[in-house]
Amino acid sequence: MQTLTDVKTKFTKETYLYWYELMLLLRRFEEKSGQLYGMQKIRGFCHLYIGQEAIAAGAMTATKPGDKFITAYRDHALAIAKGISAKACMAELYGKATGCSKGKGGSMHFFSKEHGFFGGHGIVGAQIGTGAGLAFAEQYLGTDNVVLAFFGDGAARQGMLHETFNMAMLWKLPVIFICENNHYAMGTSVERTSNVLDIYKLADAYEMPADSIDGMSCEAVHEGIARAVARGREGGGPTLLEIKTYRYRGHSMSDPAKYRTKEEVEEYKQRDPLTIVEETLLKNKWATEADIEAIAERVKQEVEESVQFAEESPWPSDDELLKDVYVQQDYPFIVD
Repeated sequence: MQTLTDVKTKFTKETYLYWYELMLLLRRFEEKSGQLYGMQKIRGFCHLYIGQEAIAAGAMTATKPGDKFITAYRDHALAIAKGISAKACMAELYGKATGCSKGKGGSMHFFSKEHGFFGGHGIVGAQIGTGAGLAFAEQYLGTDNVVLAFFGDGAARQGMLHETFNMAMLWKLPVIFICENNHYAMGTSVERTSNVLDIYKLADAYEMPADSIDGMSCEAVHEGIARAVARGREGGGPTLLEIKTYRYRGHSMSDPAKYRTKEEVEEYKQRDPLTIVEETLLKNKWATEADIEAIAERVKQEVEESVQFAEESPWPSDDELLKDVYVQQDYPFIVD
C-alpha cells in the first residue's frame, strides 16, 4: 500500500488536483444524468459510471491527446475525460442537435473524431475489434499513437475478443485492451459466467502481456496504463489490463441491483477514489478546504450550464435523418 511519502515522490500536486476535479465533474455529471432520467428529460437507455471514475482519470494522465479511446455504452465519463464538453454530452443525452452525435446517438453512442473518442457502442464486445482496427490505422499511418479499447467483464465472454487478440498479437498492434471489471456484467457475477475468474489470464493463450490493476486507485491505473502505452508506442504490441472496479449504481437506470448486498456496496464506497484523492490533497496540504469547495462550485456550475444548454438547444431537423450514414454524400441507395 502506498504511503503519503511515496505519493509525494511519484505524483505531483498538479496531478492530484487534475484527478480530483475531473473525477468530481464525472461524478456530478452522472448524478445529474440520473436525476434527469427520472424526470424523463433523458429517454432510452442510460448507464452511469459512478464509482469507476479512477479509470478515466488514470487513463488520461497516462496517455497523450493523439491517443484514441473507444468503449462500450457506459461512455459518458470517458467522453468527457477525453475532452468532449459537458454541454455537448448533456445535449446528446437530451437528443438535441447540439449533442456530440447531433442528437442521433443518445446515451450509448457518444462520438467525437476531433477529440479521438470513437464511441460508445451498443453491441457488446464490438468495440474490441473496432479498437484493434483503429490501432491498425495508426500503425499503417506510422504514428506513435496508441488506442485504448475499453470493455466490461461481460464482453470478455464474446468471441470477438479471441479473434481480435490473435490478430492484434500477430500484427503487434498498438492497442491496450482494458477490461473494466465491475464484477457483475449486466447483473450476473463473473463467478457464475466464467471458469476463468482472473480475466487478465485470457491473454496467456496469445502470449500477450497482461496485468491486473486496482481500479479504485488513480495511481495504480495510471501506472498500469503507462506501462502498456510505452510498450505499444515502442512497437511491442498489445496489452490486456483487467482493471478491477465497482459501480455504485445498477447496470442501467432500470436495474434495481438486487443481486448484490448493501454491505458489499458500502465496502467499496469506503474505497471511493474521489474521497481518497481528496484526503491525499488535504493531508499533504496541497489543497485547503476552501480550495476543495471552490472546485466543487466550479464543477456544479459546469454541470448546471450543461443542463441549461441542453434544455435550450434545438431538436434535430427532419433533413438530418439520412445524413452521416455514408461518407459518400450522393450514395445512390438511400431512399427518401
